[in-house]
Amino acid sequence: MFTALALAAVLGGTPAQPAGDLKLTNVRLTVGELGPPREGAKLLPGDVLFVAYDIEGLPIDNEGVARYQMAMEVTDAAGKLIFKQDPRDLADFVPLRGGRMPARAYITVGLDQQPGGYVCKVKVTDPKSKAVGNLEVKFDVLKKDFAVLAVYTSHDPKGEISAPTAGQVGQTLYVQFSIAGFERDMKTKQPNVEIEFQLFDDKGLPTLGTPRKHIQDNMSPQQVKDGDGAFALQFPLFLNRPGKFVLQMKATDRVTKKESTYRLPVTVAPAN
Repeated sequence: MFTALALAAVLGGTPAQPAGDLKLTNVRLTVGELGPPREGAKLLPGDVLFVAYDIEGLPIDNEGVARYQMAMEVTDAAGKLIFKQDPRDLADFVPLRGGRMPARAYITVGLDQQPGGYVCKVKVTDPKSKAVGNLEVKFDVLKKDFAVLAVYTSHDPKGEISAPTAGQVGQTLYVQFSIAGFERDMKTKQPNVEIEFQLFDDKGLPTLGTPRKHIQDNMSPQQVKDGDGAFALQFPLFLNRPGKFVLQMKATDRVTKKESTYRLPVTVAPAN
């Protein structure tokens, strides 16, 4: 099954378009809500697909309030409705005004979702003019497998405040991610997964002499509940010097010997 939530960021910036000319433009897939472009549209069960786009031509009143409706649905390759989010009335405070708002929609792929092709459709409506903007994004769900997935960055440890995969010296980013598709140990009934963290600089050289490791097993403080097919973790990344880096997360399922590696680019700007 799919779960989804559509959300909008609130940054303005361009002159307003004529009323009734509502468009959803600059559609792209991203790593997390504010991250870089995602490579491809193939997802494993347990992953999250983030769709970024701009709403152009939406009126923002003199008090800086934009009002609109947003709806979303997911269909399979045959056009069968799989998930539907009914139109919701939304209002955002946009003090910079203008006629463009960056927006996001995301879809969480259930661990039991069947492999195949799917289409995500987003519809934004101006409640006054009844102007409508639409977009469609095609994606594929692959067969369930062991993987590091659902990666995004946040400003806080709980992952409630989304952040770009960039910052300036002195900040801390929290890399949120999940491990899915693991097998449980026959005796302990818990996963036995080792995650190795390593940073690489712009020359491809490792910054850590010894990679940082985390082992999720029956000795871990937080146990994985019976029936859960995935567990979430976070890695704190203190930005102490400028440059372009890559965080590599390599997970090994010690039960099946399967491995999965995820590489996340991170850019650090000098402090002002």
